Amino acid sequence: MCGIVGFTGREDKTLLNRMANSILHRGPDDEGYYFDGLINLGMRRLSIVDLEFGKQPISNEDKSVWMIFNGEIYNHHELRRNLEKRGHRFRTHHSDTEVIVHLYEEYDDTWPTYVNGMFGVALWDTRKKMLLLYRDRIGKKPLYYALKDSQIIFASEIKAILEHPAVSRDLDYRALYHYFGLKNISAPHTAFADIKQVLPGHILVWQDGRVEMRPYWKLDFSRPFTDITEQEASEHLLELFQDAVKIRMQCDVPFGAYLSGGVDSSSVVAVMRTQQTRRVKTFCLGYEDKLGRQFLGKAQDIFYARNISKSFGTEHHEYLIDANQFAEKMPEVLSAFDEPFSGAVSTFFLSILIKRHVKVALSGDGADELYGSYLAHRLAFPIENYLRLKSIGKKEFQHLDKEDRHSIYPFDSPEQFLFLKSVASRDLSEWREKLSVFSHLERGQLFNVGFLHACGYPEIEDTYRELVPQLTARDSLNKNLEIDQRELLPNQVLPFVDRLSMTHSIEVRVPYLDYRIIEFTNRLPGTLKIRNGVNKYIHKKTMEKLLPRDLLQRPKEGFVQPIFSWMHGPLKGWVERNLDNLPKEFFDIGYVKDLKSRFQSGDKTLDAKIWNLVCFGLWHQNYRAKRP
Repeated sequence: MCGIVGFTGREDKTLLNRMANSILHRGPDDEGYYFDGLINLGMRRLSIVDLEFGKQPISNEDKSVWMIFNGEIYNHHELRRNLEKRGHRFRTHHSDTEVIVHLYEEYDDTWPTYVNGMFGVALWDTRKKMLLLYRDRIGKKPLYYALKDSQIIFASEIKAILEHPAVSRDLDYRALYHYFGLKNISAPHTAFADIKQVLPGHILVWQDGRVEMRPYWKLDFSRPFTDITEQEASEHLLELFQDAVKIRMQCDVPFGAYLSGGVDSSSVVAVMRTQQTRRVKTFCLGYEDKLGRQFLGKAQDIFYARNISKSFGTEHHEYLIDANQFAEKMPEVLSAFDEPFSGAVSTFFLSILIKRHVKVALSGDGADELYGSYLAHRLAFPIENYLRLKSIGKKEFQHLDKEDRHSIYPFDSPEQFLFLKSVASRDLSEWREKLSVFSHLERGQLFNVGFLHACGYPEIEDTYRELVPQLTARDSLNKNLEIDQRELLPNQVLPFVDRLSMTHSIEVRVPYLDYRIIEFTNRLPGTLKIRNGVNKYIHKKTMEKLLPRDLLQRPKEGFVQPIFSWMHGPLKGWVERNLDNLPKEFFDIGYVKDLKSRFQSGDKTLDAKIWNLVCFGLWHQNYRAKRP
């Protein structure tokens, strides 16, 4: 696991070193550089595999291919054996990095299709004078780039690219516009006009000043199983999951696991326990209010995590934070992203604890986006059924009989039915947009005329309207899962996993996002993923033999912080001060004042909007402080 940086063009050791040192947290153990007058490659290393010999940059036998690598290849032992049989000679003992160089020699730029792992790779072919940038299939590892005067600059994080004098700090107003709907910036864009992201599952090729980006792997829901049984699905999923966990336990340093007390992290720990004789180290985050009492809204996390730890005999560790600690660290949290972000940030605090004990941790991230858990997933079938009922005249709650209400569960109470009715639309992009933090219409009121003009409002295309025509899924739940695997997962979930752990030099491995599990699960019908209102149904059936029944029936809490409660309690003043400090050049001040007034009066329907604005303001303060 490393941080990588580089640029084409004349040799500049000072600049390359400055870029690498800006992401020292991604690799505090070692550094390495390569220059040849055409390319500058640099890396910071977090030593995980082949500690003594796995140094970078690394080359093939005749030094015609050089590469730097951020990530892990989990099937590298098998790949090495096959490559040795084909005549390749290895210098390292068991480095997964060196495997990639020889895979490129053997299979050219199709090598990623042979690996199981997470990676951001830069490979320089000296004969072709060609730079290739690769990002793993689902986007676990980041990789950014900028094109300036036919040269390319790249790095694992935006902050490293901004060290290059050719790269502007000018903002991308269209990208920022979408942040206020989604809580994050969406690839390939970033908050900065000059900087873009390599898309998940893509190769970027730079040669003679020209750039091409093309996919080597795509999400595919288009080949659903037509006759698979529930038992067959759960048996195969368990087999895949057990192997995915097992291969992610291969490393030469101490490792452990997140344990929130939910089904996903507990499933990971359950399998880890069967793969080793020593106790699994587990880590849980808890919250306290300003009086030091355990925060009630998330108290069950601690309770269930302790029970699972006791059942599985883990070496369990807990970390408790309060509202003031949370607020104090938020500028540092947002600095880790380099962009505005208002999603979950709990990983930052848990990583403080994890760093005291291990270098690597396995997590349960990705299960929600595979099996169905979020509001949009829970709405998918009920909206479909409501529209069917509406078409036969059953538009109001009092028109529904028992069977009708069962078909829209869990939106089968008068209050929930009104919400369902307000969201429902035959246009998927339209009802998904209604779940945004600020809707398209609301953003037209939130921003001032200058910002709206700069981002192209109102003609600017909605994110979901761009995504929906690309979908390959057929049923309504799988369509929503595909949206979130394309957008939410790589642009919000995986960034908080990566940035907030790596800022503490912790590597997180995610078994659920093994590409074999993704490809198999995406062929299952939506009716196996949410059934009769039970979220992640097939996943829970799969884990019945491993987990206690009460845990499987536990309502999902989510790995989030209790910020919405703190905002109306101990952090209310802090929130108000940050609303007052929002940059005047972006917002309609009257609209923001109205939001603040309603928030002060106790309107909790605005919580997500207020937090979205606070996070943007904190990020912008840091951006403004660093701008020349």
